[in-house]
Amino acid sequence: QVQLVDSGGGLVQAGGSLRLSCAASERTFSSYNMGWFRQAPGKERDFVARISRSGGSTYYADSVKGRFTISRDNAQNTVYLQMNSLKPEDTAVYYCAAARLYSGVAANQYQYWGQGTQVTVSS
Repeated sequence: QVQLVDSGGGLVQAGGSLRLSCAASERTFSSYNMGWFRQAPGKERDFVARISRSGGSTYYADSVKGRFTISRDNAQNTVYLQMNSLKPEDTAVYYCAAARLYSGVAANQYQYWGQGTQVTVSS
């Protein structure tokens, strides 16, 4: 069972950047598809981005396309989310997630979750 630890959140002004990290405990990290989700207060958990096992395929929500980049380092058992041109509406708790098999945009396709890291964007 893989354990995920999210980090890198914080307070940033609109237009700024943050880089989130998610460290996995599992040595077979490269066998998992990985994703990032976010949840704002009073809202559902929304898909942000996903990356395939090898890192060769990525997919983004329309709301972040062109501003966010997901990447992974399988040697370091870590997945990243580089967030640029941040907007106040990006404010949320961000979660990384791992899927053993197919992973799309639905949260229930992912079996393992990090604890979340808060991102706050001020206007």
